[in-house]
Amino acid sequence: MLISTAYAQGVGGLFDQNAMIQFLPLVLIFVVFYFLLIRPQQKKQKDHRSMLDALRRGDRVVTGGGIIGTVNRVTSPEEVEVDIAQGVRVRVLRSTITTILAKTDPSATREAASERPSGRRRAAKEPAKQPEPEVKEDEKA
Repeated sequence: MLISTAYAQGVGGLFDQNAMIQFLPLVLIFVVFYFLLIRPQQKKQKDHRSMLDALRRGDRVVTGGGIIGTVNRVTSPEEVEVDIAQGVRVRVLRSTITTILAKTDPSATREAASERPSGRRRAAKEPAKQPEPEVKEDEKA
């Protein structure tokens, strides 16, 4: 009757088997969050950073505001000059570029630059005109 219930409890403290079982779900929740949320986000950031480091002149990009343009010049590690229309150039932060739509091939860019003065590139792009077939007077009706 005068005996306290404290005498009936075990002497385990923090390292009791029961305390470890209660702490285990918290550890499992953290592990699941790490593999489902934290790790994929870190991988996505790493891929985005490597994409921005590989940015070069002639790439078609989309900015964070949804503007589509072509990289004209990489001015600094933080800024890029983008052509958004003919004669309209905008300086944007490199970090605001969300995707690269089309990558340029460095060797193709060099070849195009070497072909421009000779005029062969423009002639190759124009389709050849085919003569129209002659229609006889009898076939018109």
